[in-house]
Amino acid sequence: MGNADESLRLSKTLSYWLRHQPGAGSLVLDQQGWAEVDAVLAALDRIGVDRAAERLRSVVAANDKQRFELSPDGRRIRARQGHSVAVQLDWPVRVPPDLLYHGTAARALPAILDQGLHSMRRHHVHLSRNVESASLVGARHGTPVVLAVRAAQLHACGRRFYLTANGIWLTDTVPPGYLELV
Repeated sequence: MGNADESLRLSKTLSYWLRHQPGAGSLVLDQQGWAEVDAVLAALDRIGVDRAAERLRSVVAANDKQRFELSPDGRRIRARQGHSVAVQLDWPVRVPPDLLYHGTAARALPAILDQGLHSMRRHHVHLSRNVESASLVGARHGTPVVLAVRAAQLHACGRRFYLTANGIWLTDTVPPGYLELV
């Protein structure tokens, strides 16, 4: 298996542990989603990951979506967003641009146009700054479709938007009246 395949597998393992099932790696997340790096390295060692410390730093630094971050002292790691476990992330509330975008699978479109966007098993709805990024997200789930979200209008009505350190916009829900097919 090539290095890219190994990095992808490691990234998926970290996502699973740090976003959805910390117990699967015998990890404990604090309230803000941080896990001790030493505990993560021990978990990686248990599943046979060679050079775990080196590879962990590489995946954090090179992940195309910047899914993970290390604490300033390098002793803790967390997923930046996308959690299904209870965490309270500290993302700043921001005023969004006029439009943001959401990528999804074409099969989900009728329900979304009827009911809007909901966080489902995650804490927030994830929105992209551009159509290209949203399309890539949608393609992970099938034939992609992209919806424009009238974010500034929704914000003016009192909806909060958060901006993560890796440029993902988050909000709780998007009613169908603020969506249009791109």
